[in-house]
Amino acid sequence: MKKAINYIIIFSFTLFLFACTKDSFLNRGPLSDITGGNYFNTESDLRLYCNSYYSILPVQSFAYMDAQSDDMAPLPRNQFLTGTFTIPNSAKDDNYPVKWDYSLIRSCNYFLINYQQAKETDSVKNIYVGETLFFRAMQYFNLTKAFGDIPYVTRYITDTSTSVLYGPKLAHTQIMDSVINDLNTAINYLPVTPSQDGRLSKNQALAFKARVCLWEGTYRKYFGTGSGTIYLQQASAAAEQIMQSGNYKIYSTGNPQSDYYNLFIQEELKGNPEAIMSMRYLASANTFNSVDRTLGENGFGYSKDFVRSYLCTDGLPTSLSPLYKGDDSLQQEIINRDPRLKQTIATRGFVFLGPDIITLPRIATTVTSSGYQLIKGRSSSMAAWNVNNSIYDFFIFRYAEILLTEAEARAELGTCGQDVLDKTINLLRDRAGMPHMMIANLRKDPASSFPGLPVLIDEIRRERRIELVDEGFRFDDLHRWKAGALISNPETILGMKLLPGMRAQYTYDVSSVVVNANFYIQVYPNLVRKWDDKMYLFPIPLQELRLNPNLQPQNPGWQ
Repeated sequence: MKKAINYIIIFSFTLFLFACTKDSFLNRGPLSDITGGNYFNTESDLRLYCNSYYSILPVQSFAYMDAQSDDMAPLPRNQFLTGTFTIPNSAKDDNYPVKWDYSLIRSCNYFLINYQQAKETDSVKNIYVGETLFFRAMQYFNLTKAFGDIPYVTRYITDTSTSVLYGPKLAHTQIMDSVINDLNTAINYLPVTPSQDGRLSKNQALAFKARVCLWEGTYRKYFGTGSGTIYLQQASAAAEQIMQSGNYKIYSTGNPQSDYYNLFIQEELKGNPEAIMSMRYLASANTFNSVDRTLGENGFGYSKDFVRSYLCTDGLPTSLSPLYKGDDSLQQEIINRDPRLKQTIATRGFVFLGPDIITLPRIATTVTSSGYQLIKGRSSSMAAWNVNNSIYDFFIFRYAEILLTEAEARAELGTCGQDVLDKTINLLRDRAGMPHMMIANLRKDPASSFPGLPVLIDEIRRERRIELVDEGFRFDDLHRWKAGALISNPETILGMKLLPGMRAQYTYDVSSVVVNANFYIQVYPNLVRKWDDKMYLFPIPLQELRLNPNLQPQNPGWQ
């Protein structure tokens, strides 16, 4: 049912409100109201308890998801990327994109010491064990990406368990090995057939495992923390299991000029072949979102660096293609380019809202910062524009990501042949009406961000950037590739070119728009982004360091 995941998440949010306390380290929420003696007796008890986990699912809702990356230059300056981020005192500080939060892990561990008393068969109970291990793995993955070495706890901690409560850090690599162990057990226990109430199934857990293994495999390779081969092999194996299930395919109606755009403004993703798991909204169930409105007025804009990454319609980068017409205007810049460009960025003729049609790129407004206005995931619907009135669904796990994972993992392993590209990258190219990626025809982009990489891996990374933009992957990708320095590229804070002749066409005041010597919009005048390798990890909150000296030293560079 369409309302299922929403009800689960609403319930889980309520449960977390009751669980929150001012205690910080390991977030010791009160579980005394749910005890082994008066709970965990029936399948209903197990199901309701596990509802509390679902709020951490990674919903790809577009708003702010890639703000901390080289793809975006939003008007609200990202403190982390502009060097103004300071070490917060509290684990609950709103500046943290990922909270130092163990409350869900504690809830998972509590479940695992109590579920056996339920009067159900092992096969029934194991489904909820699978859910619990899945979400424990997800939270540890989130924490490890953000903070590196952290305490790893797999037992329920009482107030007297100080030796565990204030225990030492465990190495990143050891935690990730344990994360995969949890996921493997979850995959074994979860049902193959998705339930009607929106709960986890085997393929959804496999989708997350593929994501985790690709991240960890490439991280180990590029950071030199050990061989990533086993993880890359597992990423490929998980992706292939989903691909071979026959349950999913790339959404397409045969219209490459609109299919990519339309994929992200659907009121119903149930039945969409690309949806492995989705977050769904329904007016009759009183579940809505405001993302359509947020995307239309949040002052975000894609960067010049991102827009330059789109290929031309001959499959060549702008630095090599004779079809590229230059960028003296946005209208010129989109000629002969990958059709996904016009389905991601507002261009002439796009209906912004009701009768409001784009004629000139929006600048000097709260709509966009760079002239490259976001439209992925944003419709022209007046109804959806109203606050908390949109019922457009969002992906949680999308089949396109699985295909990109398979291609990248196989390329990193050195086993990506044309047959692999034809069943992965080229299916995405088919939807967009782009030429197939042919290994024999690949040419290294002279303007590549990765000049030292093999051209195949370079181009797969480009495809990933284009297909998954604004879905929350880009900073994680830069992290695992050890490519954070790309944030320092001056074009990541530039917008479109605004020549004097174009400026003169605006009928409202655009004098506030600053351009550089080459007439590109300077989103942040008198500011540059400067990458520091300490930014691969967030600092541990000061309060946690005071409570637990075993967390010392602070993460590198944040002392």
